Amino acid sequence: MAGLPLTLIVGLGNPGPTYARTRHNAGFDFLDELARSTGASLRREARHHGELARASIAGTEVWLLKPMTFMNLSGQAVGSIAGFYRIPPRSILVAHDELDFPPGVVRLKEGGGAGGHNGLRDIMARLGDEFWRLRIGIGHPGDRGAVLDYVLGRPPAAEAGLIHEAVLAAADAVPVMLTDGAQKAMNRLHVRGAAGP
Repeated sequence: MAGLPLTLIVGLGNPGPTYARTRHNAGFDFLDELARSTGASLRREARHHGELARASIAGTEVWLLKPMTFMNLSGQAVGSIAGFYRIPPRSILVAHDELDFPPGVVRLKEGGGAGGHNGLRDIMARLGDEFWRLRIGIGHPGDRGAVLDYVLGRPPAAEAGLIHEAVLAAADAVPVMLTDGAQKAMNRLHVRGAAGP
């Protein structure tokens, strides 16, 4: 089974200490874990509006990117890197927080809509919708009017632990994506989610 031809892996979040460890920064947390586990060093690239690193994962050279714009302008950094290095959307994986899944669940999918996620919406406006998504569950407050405060808030310890476990599982699944393909990675993540973290 052929691996996914990923060239760029993106983690979405908001920059700065005010937003650290908030639910909306699950994508940043994932990318930080991936950089840590591969020994990659993220460096600020002002012309690309983000922090960027080169990493070797399962024998594949990939770019790791954290957009340093705010979430609503994530496409600025992703579009800049994709354009500069001529990376097609299907070679891009975007990790982000997902309201539709409970904490501890992580899912991989190709393409789709923005689902109300402003970071995805901005990327789609620049690149279309054919990129891969790694959706890290953060749960839902139950009231649409409470979503903004919820995603920008820090979860209680028990939820934070579940989200962290999902982030670790997502990072562990990336080598599987690159060597064995999306289906193997999906099976690994989805069975884990069904059985609990």
